[in-house]
Formats: sequence, C-alpha cells, structure tokens
Amino acid sequence: MRSRMIGLSLVLALALPTTAAIAGPGAAGHGHGDETAYGKPGDPKKPARLVQVVMSERDGKMSFIPDRIEVRRGEQIKLALRNNGELDHELVLATLEENLKHAIEMQKNPDMEHDDPNAKRLMPKKTGEIVWQFTKAGEFDFSCLIPGHREAGMTGKIIVK
Repeated sequence: MRSRMIGLSLVLALALPTTAAIAGPGAAGHGHGDETAYGKPGDPKKPARLVQVVMSERDGKMSFIPDRIEVRRGEQIKLALRNNGELDHELVLATLEENLKHAIEMQKNPDMEHDDPNAKRLMPKKTGEIVWQFTKAGEFDFSCLIPGHREAGMTGKIIVK
C-alpha cells in the first residue's frame, strides 16, 4: 500500500509541471509574482503612477485611449481601466508574440476570461485595474484578445525606456 501511495504521489508530481505548461502563453507567473519579459505584477501597497485607459467601440472600430504609454524602466504603473463600450472588453499586457499566440487560443475558446495580474476583462460600463512594474526596457503590447476586437483596432503599445 505504501509503495502504491508513493507511486501515485510521483505521478501527480510529474503531471503538475505539464499542466502549468499547457495553461497557455503568459500563464507562467500569473499570480506568483514571477518576472516575465515585460516585467512583474506590481505591489498595490507601493506608489504607482496612475494611467487611465478607456476601452470603447464606435462605428465598427474598437480602441484603447490612450493606445501608447511611455514608462521608465523600473516604474510601477496602475492602469485604471474603464469600459465605456457596449460590449465586454479586456486588456492583456504581454509581448506582442505572446498576445498574438494567445489570440489564436482565444479564437478556439472565445469565452476564456482573464483576471490575472497582467490581464483584466470588463463588462460594459465597469472598471478595473492592473498594477504592473516594468523591469525591462523594450516595446510591449496590450490588446483585447476577445475574437475580432484586436483586429478591429483594440491594441496598444507600452514603451519602456
């Protein structure tokens, strides 16, 4: 019986890392404070520069206002999100490559919702926030990955200097 329990424990231990790898692009580090190519979750107890971001759609075009944000390397930002539109929208912060890859997954599973340190989905007229520390210089992407939204213009850049 004991060897059977040890064997089962070993199987479970080996399966767990595989499950995390399958979770999807950018999933590693969600909720764990781990650093990514585009930074790490911020500490809400520490000072952060407030940047208001409005999500909306009008005449078939979807947008973030602003769609370009400049940040100093090491700076912590609080993105105050507001969905002024009539549809659900989300903001997913990642590298462009990760967001494009994740967008393909969203095509297969359009009801996938994000409420990770680097992503927030909002219903119409709702608000939310993302607190993020940008630890590396570079150009990063934020997009609404709900199918069709990025393609309709709902994307932006964060430039970290």
